[in-house]
Amino acid sequence: MTKKIVLAYSGGLDTSVILKWLQVKYKCPVVTFTADLGQGEELSPVKGKAQSLGVEEIFIDDLREEFVRDYVYPMFRANAIYEGTYFLGTAIARPLIAKRQIEIANIVGADAVAHGATGKGNDQVRFELGYYANKHDIKVISPWREWDLNSRNDLINFAEKHQIPIAKDKRGEAPFSTDANLLHTSSEGKVLEDPWVEAPEYVYSRTKSLENSKGEPEEIIVSFKNGDAVGINNNNLKPHEVLNMLNSYGYEHGIGREDIVENRFVGMKSRGIYETPGGTILAKAHRAIESITLDRGEAHLKDELMPKYAEAIYNGLWFSSERIALQNLIDSTQFNVNGDVKLKLFKGNVIINGRRSPNSKYDLSMVSFDEKGDYDQRDAEGFIKINSLRLKNFNKK
Repeated sequence: MTKKIVLAYSGGLDTSVILKWLQVKYKCPVVTFTADLGQGEELSPVKGKAQSLGVEEIFIDDLREEFVRDYVYPMFRANAIYEGTYFLGTAIARPLIAKRQIEIANIVGADAVAHGATGKGNDQVRFELGYYANKHDIKVISPWREWDLNSRNDLINFAEKHQIPIAKDKRGEAPFSTDANLLHTSSEGKVLEDPWVEAPEYVYSRTKSLENSKGEPEEIIVSFKNGDAVGINNNNLKPHEVLNMLNSYGYEHGIGREDIVENRFVGMKSRGIYETPGGTILAKAHRAIESITLDRGEAHLKDELMPKYAEAIYNGLWFSSERIALQNLIDSTQFNVNGDVKLKLFKGNVIINGRRSPNSKYDLSMVSFDEKGDYDQRDAEGFIKINSLRLKNFNKK
């Protein structure tokens, strides 16, 4: 018999229905947990909504700094991108939520946790792998896989039966669903399901259209220490402040929109609209500072490992031994990734205009065509001859 359940609760209709359904089915107390990850929503009403449904233990945690510092930044040190375009904004948030749910379960003596992810998506996998990684014997409840509320009307009818308030704009079929945090927004479903049909402009909330973005370019400087962005325009900032400010620049300049058809872990293709304004700027800046501070071998090894790292996060394996091993290797390359990157932002573009570092491996005397340069061009002949041996042998008739 289940004693107490910790639910990841947003305060929206779906998780309010889940909350009541858990109370009815399991006949035990439900503890709600709401994470502020910078999703841009007002969270103050969440407590009242939970209380109105009979919840006595309510947790609302501001996790923005931990999210960026301990999850987003390590991922960006790896230059992680899934399938060439996706910055993993949803995937990287799930491990933190799962970890905190387990921490709360331990605090309140709960023996079960629950989430609101559907049975079609990746999030159910990410949440549940995160739960088990943090507490192997926890009971996991996935309402969308258990109940018979299979349509929007079913949810509405259940809500009405149990006197759950329904906002007027929630009574019809939602045109699409959105997940948001400080790193990104992702939207999918309904009007976005046909991959040939252009996404309506009203889907976008974190970026201006190119037509309406700023008409003049803007230059900024991002400063790095040990591979992490620590300031903008010579102002030292906390990690979540850096990302928040970069988001503002990205919004004004229409930076960070992506229309992607991705390969879900659960075995289907899915079309999604993503906005990662600050992350897009940060990714370009980080690669720019690495270009002068990493040895070629380090840089290329990181690039070879990155797809495995990104796939691990996408598939919900943040807490896995392989992700941790990769992270340790990646972090060991970042001690000299210090300095400043100068970027120009304009009409969706992030243009690198300069980079400098006290740990720069860029040697002007080596690349200069000045006669005083330290590189003797005749040295290249031996290098070419050695590397040509296998090609000559391969082409012998």
